[in-house]
Amino acid sequence: MSPGLLMTNIKQSTAAFLQTLRRKMPQPDIQYTKLRWLLTIVGLVLYVVDICTDVGLALKYFREKHFVWTALTLVFVLVGLLVTQIFSYAWYRDDMNEFQADTVGEPSISTIPGMSTGGLAVLHVFGMGIFTRYYHLLNKSFKVVWMTTKSYTVEEKTDVHYDLFGLATDLSMLKLFEAFLESVPQLLLQLYILLGQNERYSVLQYLSLAFSFFNIAWSLVDYRRCMRRSHPHITEMPSGLPTVVYLLYKLCTITSHILSYTLLLILSPFSMIALTVLWLLGTTWANVLQTDFCLSRGLEFLYRAVVGFILSFTFFNVKGQDTKVAMTIYYIFYVGMNILAPSLLALLKPELQTAVYLVPVCGLIVGGSVLGLLCLVLYYLLLHPREKQQRVSDEVDGLGKETQTTRRMRNFLQP
Repeated sequence: MSPGLLMTNIKQSTAAFLQTLRRKMPQPDIQYTKLRWLLTIVGLVLYVVDICTDVGLALKYFREKHFVWTALTLVFVLVGLLVTQIFSYAWYRDDMNEFQADTVGEPSISTIPGMSTGGLAVLHVFGMGIFTRYYHLLNKSFKVVWMTTKSYTVEEKTDVHYDLFGLATDLSMLKLFEAFLESVPQLLLQLYILLGQNERYSVLQYLSLAFSFFNIAWSLVDYRRCMRRSHPHITEMPSGLPTVVYLLYKLCTITSHILSYTLLLILSPFSMIALTVLWLLGTTWANVLQTDFCLSRGLEFLYRAVVGFILSFTFFNVKGQDTKVAMTIYYIFYVGMNILAPSLLALLKPELQTAVYLVPVCGLIVGGSVLGLLCLVLYYLLLHPREKQQRVSDEVDGLGKETQTTRRMRNFLQP
């Protein structure tokens, strides 16, 4: 046997051995568990209560003849609902069209049996898109984790649970949109009213603030975990310290940013112009990166506008690329903004230096900025999961099957 042929045989034998070894290795825990099912209900409750407290607050402002605050509170609720309904319907339609084009195999778990695109459109027009997805996910997962008596092979079980996490990831992305388009602006507005307008505080205002904050926190963690679990080639981060550090990083940086924007609005309502410019810069950045998240051009521009708004409050990896430079620039600007806002308020409105809220708010901005950036560094240096090596196509993860759903999830914002 020639040396070349011998080397070829050795390489082939080694590759076969490694492939067999990978198959026998324990697979990552990607099961959609009973606890996950219960936590989905918790997320639904937070979503409903957050909207209800905001609507109740709008009614309170209306009775008190604060019509501008009433309008803004309702606008934020409606914008969040409208955008999530648009994307929810578009994703359902894409998945249904994909299934109709594929005449082989069983119906996709991401479609709703017996539901036409017209029926879906009616549901979404009446704002029921998110609730339809919650029902769809809870119903499918209930049958799998609570009632199933079917015996699955390892491959079938893996596919079913990946499909469930695919449904959960679609829902978590929509909840992330809703949190930033509705809950974050509500926090900004209610803090501006409480701190800058000398209004008498009410229990409903505190409830609105609390549930908006909880909704943001829940959406961030749920999105990160669902998104990573729905990608077979991405390592899932363990719960515990990594999740806590990531949550602290996001919440501290977002909260300190919201407080800084609040001080700018107290300084002058015309600061909204500056915030609009920041949103346009974020949208422009998404356009420069040429995101390809949506199938239609109009939806892609809407998606980029939403991403621009999210970038006004926190950093996300928009296209799954190396973002060390972009993230460094972003957080340099973030620190500058958090220093500028309280400094301008103290210099240009010295009468507010005696305001009871100024010192605590400035302390929260500084403390939140420092803790948030420390958690950011700790997370990305020591705790951030690394992407797995691309695995062979005949493994159980099914990486070779490119669908609209998997394409969509591949292009989701990367935490």
